[in-house]
Amino acid sequence: MTDGEGERTRKILRALEADARRTPADLAALVGIGSDEAANIVAGLERRGVIRAYRTVVDWDRVSPDRVVAFIDVSVTPQRDVGFDQVAARIYRHPEVRSVHLVSGGHDLRVVVEGPTIREISAFVGEKLAPIDHVTATNTHFLLKAYKEEHSILVEEPADDDRLAVTP
Repeated sequence: MTDGEGERTRKILRALEADARRTPADLAALVGIGSDEAANIVAGLERRGVIRAYRTVVDWDRVSPDRVVAFIDVSVTPQRDVGFDQVAARIYRHPEVRSVHLVSGGHDLRVVVEGPTIREISAFVGEKLAPIDHVTATNTHFLLKAYKEEHSILVEEPADDDRLAVTP
């Protein structure tokens, strides 16, 4: 892949990441190639697993305002030959888990979970997460408000106001 092809592919990926509904014709116009060539590039990226899925970003607060999201920092004792991978795998298999990341800082894993109530998330932490072998500590933070997620702004942007601010 030449530098030009690589840059063209990155532009296509960024465009699809921002809006997965982009058509091959849209992508072709964006990077200056034919529609068939754009479709072939996308198909190749899908085959190679570079494009893993197409998703819809939903503002769940508009659908189900009672939903609860928590960010759980998890401390783990790494295991010989596998590090954090086996513990992460045990965590990400739970249906309430939205994501698991290995992070730097005071904790090892950042787990994002979703549930209908704080009580159910508490039960998940106490009954399913904390008892996992090699988990040494958890620290749970509840989401209060989401402003932006997956490149999508979730709040109404204020209208442009050309007036000058009044200050004392």
